[in-house]
Parts: sequence; C-alpha cells; structure tokens
Amino acid sequence: MPIRRRDVLAGSLAAAATGGLSAPAIARGRRQLTMVTDWTEAMPGVLPGVRLLAQTIEEATEGQIKIEVFPANGLVRAFETFDAVSAGVADMYHSYDGYFEKHSPALNFYCGVPFGFTASELFAWVHDGGGQELWDMLGAQFNIKPLLVGSTGTQMGGWFNSEVTSLTAFKGLRYRMPGLGAHVLRRLGAVVVSLPGGEITPALKSGAIDASEWIGPWQDMAIGLHKAAGYYYYPGFHEPCTAWTLGINKRVWESFDAGERRLFEACAAATYGKTLANFNSNNAISLRKLRDERSVKIHKFEDLLLKGFLKISKDVVAEAGSGDDLSRRIFASYLQFRDLIMDWSDISERAYLNSRRLV
Repeated sequence: MPIRRRDVLAGSLAAAATGGLSAPAIARGRRQLTMVTDWTEAMPGVLPGVRLLAQTIEEATEGQIKIEVFPANGLVRAFETFDAVSAGVADMYHSYDGYFEKHSPALNFYCGVPFGFTASELFAWVHDGGGQELWDMLGAQFNIKPLLVGSTGTQMGGWFNSEVTSLTAFKGLRYRMPGLGAHVLRRLGAVVVSLPGGEITPALKSGAIDASEWIGPWQDMAIGLHKAAGYYYYPGFHEPCTAWTLGINKRVWESFDAGERRLFEACAAATYGKTLANFNSNNAISLRKLRDERSVKIHKFEDLLLKGFLKISKDVVAEAGSGDDLSRRIFASYLQFRDLIMDWSDISERAYLNSRRLV
C-alpha cells in the first residue's frame, strides 16, 4: 500500500516507541542509518553513486556510521522520501527537491530554476554566496538539514513524437515534467504530469503521455526513451542545473559531533563534483552513440520558442519566490547572485566556448 503523510507520522511514533528505524539514528557510538531515494536500479550511475557516498562515510568513520541505501519504493514510496525523513521514519533522503515543491516552492531554487544557475554557479551560490544559510532555515521548517550532493549538469529539452515548431504545439500536449518548468508549460496549455523515472517510458509508449523530459542522453537511453519517441530537443531551459539533495533528519544531524558534520559536508561536496563529471562524460559518449545510430532526430529549440519560454519563466520564478518572508529572502539572494555571476560567466566560460568553435 502507498505510504501517506499520516502513515509516515504514525510510523515515526511507533518506531520511536518500539526501538524501530529512528532509534538507532540517534544512539551514541556505532549507528545504522537509513537513506531513502527516488531512484531505481535501472538508472546507471545514480544508485551506485549514492551507495559510494554511503560507503565513503562508513570507511571514513571506521564503521561508526553505516548507511543502508534504499531504492525508490524500497522502504517508502517514490516521491514520499521527503515526508519520511521529515517525520523521522527514515534518517536521510537523496532526491530532487523540486518533487516536493508542495511544501515550499522555494525548494526549487536549490535544484533547478528555468534559465537559472548552471551547475558551477549553483554550487558557488550555495557554498559561497549565502545560499546554504537560507537553505538551512528553509529545511528546518520541515525538520531537515539539506546539503547539495550531486548535479546532472544542463539537461536536454525532452522527447517528442512530432516536431515542435511553435509555442502552440504545447497546447493540450500531455507532458511529463516536474518543478518550475512544469508551471511554464501549463501556462502554454500543456497537460503536465510528474512521473517517477521508471514509469516514463511505458507511459510514452502507451500514449498515456505525448512527450517527456528526463535528464540527458546517458540516463534517457538507459530507460529506453530513444525507443519511445523520435524527436529529441535541447537545451533544457527548465533545468540548466539539476541538483540533488542529501536531506538529513534534523534530530539525526544534531546528534552528530562537529567532526561528523564536517565529514558529511565534505563528502557531499565531493560527490557533487564526481556526479557532475560522471554525467558529463557519459552524456558525451551517449550523445555520440545516439547520433551514430541516426534513429532519432536531434533538434535545438528555435530561438522564438526559447524567448517565449524565458518570458513566462520570469513570472513563474518570481511567483515561486513571492511566498513567505523566507521565500522572498531566498529569491532576493538568488537574483542578486545570478546577476553577479552572469557577467563573469559571459566573459569567461561563454566567451571561451564560443571561441573554441571558431574556424
């Protein structure tokens, strides 16, 4: 049976009373912790990377902290990982915080904003631009300590069964997309749904949905999207930096000593870099394979479409940051750092990448 929030809360109380899941998480000395995820075994590099993180922490603590990693639907149902950790049913989660925007739209600023930060820019804002302090305050509202733990880099725009030549093509289109990008497409008339990764290809093949984004060539081909649709569009305006969160139950986090906290922070930061490198290299390999097979047409969204996406995105992102006082503070910090970093990115990476193509 699917786990519901009231069941999560009830389970939390029962576990604490009977010495169940949450009790070992705060015991002194050796601890067995649980990590729930929204990832399936079918996604190469994702769960293995999460397990490597858990193994690294175990080895660094000489076995004092052991983390058991559960795939999606292993301990709790997919998309209910945030609630499980908030309630103390699980000790930590590894996921994409945009799945949980019902709790606070401001969570989107830490995982993927349309036309927002790149992977390196987000890392800079969180670690050196005041983003982490605000994120800690946001997470505390839900009994969670958040850390950046991975990034897929800039994503692709999505898979379609026909060419996309105008914004009107999205009217009535049944599209799979989470986060703020979904709100952009809804304003174009699309019927947007959010599905776990393992359910996307069957839905696209059956006609339950007409189009879908997922991540990039590596992951998309792994779940068979290239066999379910014939048109592959870029860039992924909706997620220029898809970041993952390691969310730790606040009571568990506070049970760690200073050294253990620094260890988790260092391991999370290192995993962010390793994950990004892993996705960049494997996306490059998979894109070459996809081009060589010539079974899929790879197109860039026309500039006219991108301008339309951008215009709507500005309103959507502003609304996500217009809620309570903390959301407004996060949005203000995001905007200030975005304006600052864009200038540097334009004359550094963008200028260099453009020059590399000169002949």
